[in-house]
Formats: sequence, C-alpha cells, structure tokens
Amino acid sequence: MTLSRIILGFLTVRPMTGYDLMAAFATSAAYFWHADKAQIYRTLARLVEEGLARTEIVTGTNAPDRVVHHITDQGYEAMRAWLVSPPARQVPRDAFIARMFFAGELDDPELVAVVDARMAEATAARDALRVIRAQTPRPDVRSDRSGWLRSMTLDQGLREHDDHIEWLEALRSGLGAETRS
Repeated sequence: MTLSRIILGFLTVRPMTGYDLMAAFATSAAYFWHADKAQIYRTLARLVEEGLARTEIVTGTNAPDRVVHHITDQGYEAMRAWLVSPPARQVPRDAFIARMFFAGELDDPELVAVVDARMAEATAARDALRVIRAQTPRPDVRSDRSGWLRSMTLDQGLREHDDHIEWLEALRSGLGAETRS
C-alpha cells in the first residue's frame, strides 16, 4: 500500500506519466523508497482500476502519445487517510547488514573488500543527494509547506547516508584498515 500512496503523493504534485514517475523516484524518492519500472506501472494500473487515479492520452507531436495520470478526488481522500493514519514502522531489510552479521567467516582482506564496495556505493549515493540538495531551494515552511517537507526528507536521506558511511568507517577501523575520509 505504501507504494501506491507514494505514487498518489507524486500525482498531487503534478500529473505524471509512468516515465515521469520513474524519474521522480530516481531523483527524489530513491533515498527513502525503491520502486522498479514494473512495480510503478503495475501500481498505476491498479490505482486507475480502483478509481484513485485517471488517465489522459496526450497526443504526441512527432513522438508517441503519452498516458498522463491524474489523481482523482477519491485518490486525494485515500492519500489523506494514509497521511493521518498511525505510521507503521517498516522493518528494515538490508542484505549488506545481514552479510555483516555473519561475516566473521571471512578473512580481513575479504571483509575489507566487501566493506569498501559498500562504502563506494554509499558515498556515490550520498554525493548524488548532495548535488540534489545544492540544486534544490529550501522553501520557507510558511510559504510552501509541501516543498519544505520534501526538502526536509532530503535532509533526512543525507543524514542517513552520512551515518551509514560513519558506521562503515568504524567497521574498517575495527578491522585495522586505514580510514578513507
């Protein structure tokens, strides 16, 4: 249900095609929710079927037609009901953390290599968020509360990446590897 509500949330910002939604996930929601192309398109079809979204065919000029999705009044109601409902904490699922739990079986060079690979991934993700942060204005909460809240979630994503990188550095240090700050 969360994915469908996130998609409805994006549709409250503006009507979007499936392609637009994939880009929105890649550039803004990726730090708190992952959805692949199949999940997005399947969920869009279900939202339309349930009457929470509707489609509009926009004729392409020298391009294929576009299917633009709009949130319906019923979709707004479902979105609001989700927003005010008690938040259910999602249990994190992270294959890397699971590996670290059992990684005592590896020798130090193998373990450092695994940690280094994760460090590279985490650093790249954090750096991508920093670029977004630098390019994203921080609206005033009184004049653009929705934009301000989106900006604050970006800040949380940055904090989580920074904390994870700090933890990875502690892993490396504990293994006697040089830190890479």
